[in-house]
Formats: sequence, C-alpha cells, structure tokens
Amino acid sequence: MVLPFQDHRCTALPRLKELPCGLDAAVLTVAGRVKSGPWARWHLAKEAGAIQSLAVQLEGRAGADLASRLDTLRTQYRRHQPPREDARRAGLALVTEIARRTLGLTAHLEQIMGAVALGEGFLAEMATGEGKTLTVALAAALAGWSGQPCHVVTANDYLAERDADWLRPFFQACGLTVGCVIGSMAEAERRESHATDVTYTTSKELLADFLRDRLRLGKLQDAARRHLRFLHTPERLARMGLVLRGIHTAFVDEADNILIDEAVTPLIISRQEPNEPLLEASRFAWRIAGELDKGADYQVSETFQEVELTMQGWARLEAEGGDLPATFRSPSWRADLVQQALKAREFFHLDRQYVVSDGKICIVDESTGRLMPQRSWRGGLQQAVEAKEGLEITNPAETLARMSFQRFFRLFRRLSGLTGTAREAAGEFWFVYGLPVVRIPTHRPIIRRHLPDRFFATEPQKWRAVTEEVLRIHATGQPVLVGTRSVESSERLGAALQAAGVDCCILNATRNEEEADVIAQAGEYGRVTVATNMAGRGTDIRLSAEARASGGLHVIATERHSSQRIDRQLFGRSGRQGDPGAAQAFVSAEDDLLVRFCPAPLRRTMLALLASGTPGAEIAARKAVASAQARAQKLAYHQRRSVVQMDGWFDEAISFVGPDLAG
Repeated sequence: MVLPFQDHRCTALPRLKELPCGLDAAVLTVAGRVKSGPWARWHLAKEAGAIQSLAVQLEGRAGADLASRLDTLRTQYRRHQPPREDARRAGLALVTEIARRTLGLTAHLEQIMGAVALGEGFLAEMATGEGKTLTVALAAALAGWSGQPCHVVTANDYLAERDADWLRPFFQACGLTVGCVIGSMAEAERRESHATDVTYTTSKELLADFLRDRLRLGKLQDAARRHLRFLHTPERLARMGLVLRGIHTAFVDEADNILIDEAVTPLIISRQEPNEPLLEASRFAWRIAGELDKGADYQVSETFQEVELTMQGWARLEAEGGDLPATFRSPSWRADLVQQALKAREFFHLDRQYVVSDGKICIVDESTGRLMPQRSWRGGLQQAVEAKEGLEITNPAETLARMSFQRFFRLFRRLSGLTGTAREAAGEFWFVYGLPVVRIPTHRPIIRRHLPDRFFATEPQKWRAVTEEVLRIHATGQPVLVGTRSVESSERLGAALQAAGVDCCILNATRNEEEADVIAQAGEYGRVTVATNMAGRGTDIRLSAEARASGGLHVIATERHSSQRIDRQLFGRSGRQGDPGAAQAFVSAEDDLLVRFCPAPLRRTMLALLASGTPGAEIAARKAVASAQARAQKLAYHQRRSVVQMDGWFDEAISFVGPDLAG
C-alpha cells in the first residue's frame, strides 16, 4: 500500500528561483567565495580528522557491536533530517570501518574529507586516481539511511553497473540495498532498481525515467489532485506504473561534464511521426545546397557555427521550390531547410560529429568521444545529414516531453558532486546550482611534469611532429597515451604509427569494445594508446614497475580544447597518486579552437610568425590559444545562462496555466 505522504513525495518538486542580477548577484558571488574559501578546507580537514580517529577506535570492535551501532544510527538518520553533527561523525566513522572490512580499503584522510564535503553540499575537486568511487559510496550510505531516494550519477552505463556490483557487499553490510539503472534495462527492472536505497545510474537514464513518469501521470502530476481522484478509485494508484519513487538526493560523479558540458542539452522523449512531405523537402534542400556557393550565396560564422543566406542566395531560392510540397513552398520554410543542409555540409563531418553504423547516423559526443545511439538532431538537421550521406531519411520526431539537465538537477533537494576539474567553473557551479567548490588535497604530492606546448603553422606539420614524438618516447619503453579530438584523427594517427612499426591500441567511438580494459592497460611498459580524449573516464591507469622506472605515463594532447578543464582532464590521466609522468600539448594554427575563436588578426599573426620561424612566435601562439579559450568559455557560459533564463520563463508560464504542464 502506498501511503499519502509517500505518494506526494514521488512528484513533489521545489520551486526554482530566478537567478539574481545586479547587486544581488554581486552579494551572491561574494557569499560563494567565502563559503568555498580557506575556511571550508580547514573545516573539512578538522571533521575528517575527528572521523578518522573514531574509525580507528572501531577497528577492534566485534561485529555484533558494529551491528548495534548501525541500528542506532540508522534510526537517528530516519528521525532527524538533517542529522545531528555527532550522528554524522559517528555514521561516517562506522561506514569507513565497514568499507575496510568488506572491501579491504582503508579510506585515507582526503577521501573522508571528500565524503564530508558531499554530505554538506559541496562540489569537491579531487584529482584523478584519488579514490572518488569510495568517497561517493561513504556519503551515499549515510544518505541511504534517511529513507529518501538517493541517486549516484556516473559518466556511463559501464561505470554505473561496475560500481553498484563492486560496492554491493559494502552497502549490504551497511543495511542498505543498492541497484543500477542502465540503458538496456526493461521497465520492470528499472522500477526495481529505483526502489533500492542507493541507485547508480547515468544522467540520461535518470532524466528519461523522470520524464516518462510525468507523461504517465499527465494531469495527475499534482499530488492533491491525485488524492481527490483516488478517493473514488483507489485501485488506480497501483496501476499508475511509476518507475521512480521520487527525486531527493543526487551525488554527481564527473560533475563538470554532467552539470556544465552537457547541462544545456535537452533530453527529449519523442515518437516518430510519418511526414513524407518533409522527407521530400529535405532531399530538395540538400540538392539546392549543393548548388550554392560559399561567400556569394551564403556566409558562414565559424564561431557560432551558423549559416546566413546572402541577398543573392535568397534570390536563387526564390527561383526554386516549384517542385516542393505545398507546405514547404513559403520562403521561410525553404530557407530553414536549405540552411540546415548547409550546416550539415559545413559543420557536420563523418567520423567527427557522427559515424554511420548499420546504415544509420549515430551521433558522437564531442566531449567524450562516445557514441550516442539514442540521440538525434532536431529542426531537420538529422534529415539533412542523412541526405548528405545518401542514407534513408528517417521520419521526424514529435516531442512529448523535454527538459535540460541543468533544470533537472536544480530540482533535487540535496545536490553535491565530485570531479577532477572544477575550479575553472567554480563561479557557475555556485551561481546556478548553489554548489560551493572546495579543492581536496591529493594524498601524495603530484610530480607530473608539464612540458611547454609545441606550436606549428599547419596541421600536417603538427601530426608529423606528434608521430615523431611518440616514436621517440616509445623507444625508451615509457608508456604513451595520445588524446585526439575525433574518430578521424585517432584513426589517422594510429595508421601512421602502425606504418612506422609501432603496435598501438586505438580507442574511439567505433572501437569501444573493452574500453575500460584498454585504458587500464595504458600504463604498461612500452604501451602506446591512441584514444579520443575522454575515453575510459572513470578508469584508473595503473603503472607497472617497469613503466614507473621509465618515467611513468606520458600524455600527449593533439590540440587544445575550448575549455581548460578538458585539457586538465586529459593531462590528469598521468601522475596519479604520486606516480611519475609527463604531459604536453601539440597545437597548430589550423586547429578547430583557433579557427573558431581566435580573433582573425591574432591568428594571422600567429600563422605568419610560425611559418617563418620568427623568434617569439611561441609567445604569440600562447596568447592566441589563451584568447581563443577565453572567448570559447565565455560564449559557452552565456549559452548556459540563456537556458537558465528560458527555464525561468517556462516556470512562470507553468504557474500561470496550472501544474498540468509541469515537466
């Protein structure tokens, strides 16, 4: 039987506040800096030290004594939310000892600091290899005791399933159930996993289940309305078929990727609707786009990746369209379709933004290098790319429900997270999500060497230099990990290395079998791994003894990214837990970052200086890269801010028309 308060909890959502501006924004900014300042780290270190001392005292206690303490603390957590300070300390000490007994892992001081930070609503920056998986588990165990829904959000299905399975003995010893939700699961399995005390899943699966539940409820999203309805037909409640038991607490691993990089991407629940006129119009648009001339008929904005028709282009469109279906003969419709076709030609390239698999377009996530088989582009772009590749054009999708990840995670009552790279976006984490960022010190000093960037005038020069550098390092036996931006570049570099006699592992969106195993072995002596930059995220690269003696993992970035965080994520794969290692970036004036975001005069100056070998060329190149990254990060931030404003307008509309449209 579902009690009224439990039913209310399933759909209860907080009212999102509009982001402040002007003086209020300035005050909020100052408050964030204070909350995440030196005091925060001092406070966390003090708490962690006290908890560690308590955990040491529990090491010699009998199992029956721990079980008794467990029952007492679980009761306290159920009754008092938030729990008292002494209960939090005792609880973390107890689960730390349970982890030692069940997993064979003794949490070090920095991991306990991270768990305290999560419990107090911080976003903790912990370096790669510092043991974030155990840190999250300690905090999740305490949250599970509260009885409220607790979700641990990971980067991909593999990590969600792996962590839930590995940590199951720990959670069971804590008196909790644990489950995971991944893309291949059926509805019944999802419902069962969401019913556990702690659920590991991905942001995509969690939001999809949330939206599908809102669709099931329809007009009954409001709990009061449901209660009135069920007074007459109480048996209907059992047939609602909701998958989630509500959202309350979320611990987000790799939070920068989920809360920043993917924040504004909406997840859409849709269904395909036959639309033969649109399919015919898409074929027409691709044919016309092929006849237009860049510069004369249309202009391209590399920065915003937009296409705008010139007066001549409009005139050419006016002369076309007689064969179009009647619905699409208006000038605006024709222009929209042709502009999408031009975008597909100019900005969407095979083995970069997408791959073709089984005769279908499969989008590649440019920040992770992974395939996203369930996603498609909107506004006719999907059909334009299919027409470009000569594939069967799919029917457009009718949107049933949609929500951005940014808006979704702001709905949680308790939100916190971990990542290896947070400080660059600390202001945004605080301003949008109310998450103060605190940096957790490393357990051992980082001794990784950062070598100066190398700059080249053209891409071919850069790739020759990368190949030569890999061959040079490989000859010493030092393991090498090369990060590339696209499937195309990883395959090209892999072919060049194999032609030179170097056997290398290539990992990208089309070669993702055993991804975690390939990355885990990247630290072996003499190993060369070429991978899209984020492949294998969440998997430790452990060095063999020979590899450590040879200098540790050497990471090469084949270009700089639009965000410094992504550069640091790649470099952070080496030098974990005090291991030796090195990192270096290779940059050309023809890289996507500089083409899109570097001011044209500065880029031309950089290109001329590098081509001529003029002394001081590297200084100009460094300034060009810094300028391009600053412009790219500013543009991305403003795009995310605009989504927050749109969410606010949406909430105002919902409050005006009533709760039926929520979600």
